[in-house]
Amino acid sequence: MTKKELLKKISELESINDQLQAEIKYLDKMLIKVGFDEGLKTLKFAAQEMIKKGETTLDD
Repeated sequence: MTKKELLKKISELESINDQLQAEIKYLDKMLIKVGFDEGLKTLKFAAQEMIKKGETTLDD
């Protein structure tokens, strides 16, 4: 790849990264509003507990 192509790819990846970060922040705020005290962190913990108890698996 040329330097120009690499810089273009970096720019594209930075844009995708910005979009994903914004989406995660928005999801975190929504989860807090619906009762997950710490947002994604609390949701992740709840999901891990459900998997540990055998209520669901990652294969579902």
